[in-house]
Amino acid sequence: MSSVDTPDGAPESRKKQRAGWKRYVFGGAGIAIVVVTFAVVLPRIADYRDVWDVVTTLTWEWIVVLSAAMALNIATFAPPWMIALPGLGFKQSLRMTQASTALSIVAPGGAAVGMAGSFGMLRGWGYSTSDVTRAVTLTGVWNQLANLVFPVVALFLLKANGGETALLGTVAFAGVVVLGVVVSLLVLVLYSESLAREVGDAVAAFVSWVKARVRRGPVAFGGASFVRFRNDVVDLLARRWHVLTLASLAGSLTVFLLLLLSLRAVGVPASEVDAIEIFAAWSLVRIIGAIPITPGGFGIVELGLTTALVAFGGANAKVVAAVLIYRFLTVVPTLVLGGLAAITWRSRAAISPDG
Repeated sequence: MSSVDTPDGAPESRKKQRAGWKRYVFGGAGIAIVVVTFAVVLPRIADYRDVWDVVTTLTWEWIVVLSAAMALNIATFAPPWMIALPGLGFKQSLRMTQASTALSIVAPGGAAVGMAGSFGMLRGWGYSTSDVTRAVTLTGVWNQLANLVFPVVALFLLKANGGETALLGTVAFAGVVVLGVVVSLLVLVLYSESLAREVGDAVAAFVSWVKARVRRGPVAFGGASFVRFRNDVVDLLARRWHVLTLASLAGSLTVFLLLLLSLRAVGVPASEVDAIEIFAAWSLVRIIGAIPITPGGFGIVELGLTTALVAFGGANAKVVAAVLIYRFLTVVPTLVLGGLAAITWRSRAAISPDG
């Protein structure tokens, strides 16, 4: 059987082969980053034996505090979805968010894979396609808006505190630009159906143009898709935008709280790295870690946080210990709970308010 020619003239088999090689290259690069970070760079910053000595100094009081903060962080996964998808219970939402987050941590593609997992689970539980699409879109957009706001807030706080702001200033400037564009488009889409259609057509044309530059086909959405989205979300946002915003911020800031407590637990005092500097490092790395270079940001997050916190004045071994504890508390419990949720989610096919 002969190869099927694609619109750009390349045989289908050749395109699949190129896509396969790209996956191997990106996968190999990701593995290399993780190996270099944990086997080369971090040991040069602090000997792992010294790091382990720091970890063993944790008192049972700090272990209790860190465990409570970890539980609080996990609990904050659920509320944004309960707000964006009325009728979704806490237990059900927590099960879905843990499973989809675990998937985004281990699978290439990061957040996009996690969103696909959320969509599949909610549809499997019987929620309509339009309701699930609205919830996935709103929680994703609000989470990314928060990520863009944090570096701006951190920059303002650092400047007020007289700290170094060069790198963060660049990230914050880019964040302001992107944030302004996204918010402006969102306001236009929500203002009227005609504007929603025009914005949708313009965005679709732009994205299709970008995809054409890398020999990819045009997007499937357009102005009509944006109109449907507007009609689905306008009433809900009118009633719930403020609680959705607060819930999204709470979910993100409990992650920051874990990093702050991890540093204090291993003996990094405010005189070395204060809360504002920790927030600045965290907000910067949160932006970088969102880029799907490695699954879960492994290597990128650890290296970024360690470098920034040591530059602010933290002791090397204590900073590395704190970062590793923080990553353990934000990754391992979710992988365990998410794995259990993924195994059992089909047993709850019927929708019930309490999950």
